[in-house]
Amino acid sequence: MMRLFSLDQARENVGIAVDALRVSKLRSGLTILGVVIGVATVMTMATIVKGIRDQILNTIKVAGPTTFYVMKIFSTTPVNPDQLPAYIRIRPNLTDAEAQRLQQLPQIGYAAIWSQIQARLSYGGTRTREIIVFGADDRYQEVQGGELIAGRWFTKAELKSGAPVVVLQQRHARQVFGQLNPLEKQVQIGGRPVQVVGLYQEPENIFAPSGQEVGAIMPFEFTDHAYHIDKTNALFISVKPKPGVSVTDAEDAVTVALREMRHLRPADRNNFDLLSQDQILNVFMSITDVFFLVMIVLASVALMVGGIGVMAIMMVSVTARTREIGIRKALGATRRDILFQFLIEAATLTGIGGVLGVALGLAAGRGVTMLMNVPADAPLLQTAIAVAVSVGIGLVFGVLPARRAAKLDPIEALRYE
Repeated sequence: MMRLFSLDQARENVGIAVDALRVSKLRSGLTILGVVIGVATVMTMATIVKGIRDQILNTIKVAGPTTFYVMKIFSTTPVNPDQLPAYIRIRPNLTDAEAQRLQQLPQIGYAAIWSQIQARLSYGGTRTREIIVFGADDRYQEVQGGELIAGRWFTKAELKSGAPVVVLQQRHARQVFGQLNPLEKQVQIGGRPVQVVGLYQEPENIFAPSGQEVGAIMPFEFTDHAYHIDKTNALFISVKPKPGVSVTDAEDAVTVALREMRHLRPADRNNFDLLSQDQILNVFMSITDVFFLVMIVLASVALMVGGIGVMAIMMVSVTARTREIGIRKALGATRRDILFQFLIEAATLTGIGGVLGVALGLAAGRGVTMLMNVPADAPLLQTAIAVAVSVGIGLVFGVLPARRAAKLDPIEALRYE
């Protein structure tokens, strides 16, 4: 019976709180604004971060968790090739001969040197903005995922001779060709004519932000002699272990082979870097963690301001309702009843702010992720936490005014005008 009484009392106090909100809409609205902003910020960032992380994991799965890369230098930000530090300058560039040597290792199923450039795609006076163009081979799809939807990949002869042929990403092909069939037609990539032999649909990829989508794949030999390649940042060897060989064993075998080819002594440090999918994942996770932490701090400030506002409005409410409190006490309400009433009111105030903030934050996060072309689901755990935190703020900041109301002397309260 006691539990039923408490639930009924809670429902009654929630009703009183809602009535109080109706009486002073502007004051209550301004009070919960800080809570709304804080919770909305948290939810917006939670939605964006969750969408990005899901895309990262999807990309890792597409490329295969065992794929790793040999690079001249790994840096989270590209280094200026014209002003290289001495420790990078002394590192030799990667070569096709090294990739061929790695391909022969018993632990390695695939190894090939790739390049990456940025260029415009044009045909008949129509051109795209700058897109990413890979110099790779006929097994590009095996490493990067996606699907060849028309035409073919490169022949061995085309790869060896560096023939001017290209497999276009479908969306960019449609952009310059319209309704025309692009197969066997010539396009200009970076001002050079190449023949379209295939159409490719790439998987959704978080590593290709808007304006830097992969638009074309050409034979590496062709890109090597036809374009300028930043051999510090945009030249790498893609490696996949054989089935049954762990990434660690494959990386050890690659490290030993490259050190032998580069005549490094046991005391010498590696003059190349290995980048695994786990490292890529860790880099992006650390970036999103820092980003999310900053947003949490900013949101906490907004929530703190909202909490102080709640405390102030509840203090005003206690003063304005002194006579009401005296009447309730005269009718038998205990200090605990009064304390409970005002705590529920404070929690209701911030709870409403929390719900509004969640709705606003989810809508904003959804809008941003749509603009980023990143599908994202609602972060359910963060949603529940956000609402709970907002209610908790009401309880914490509502304690002082609730205690003040509970301590009012009933006789003095009834005399209050």
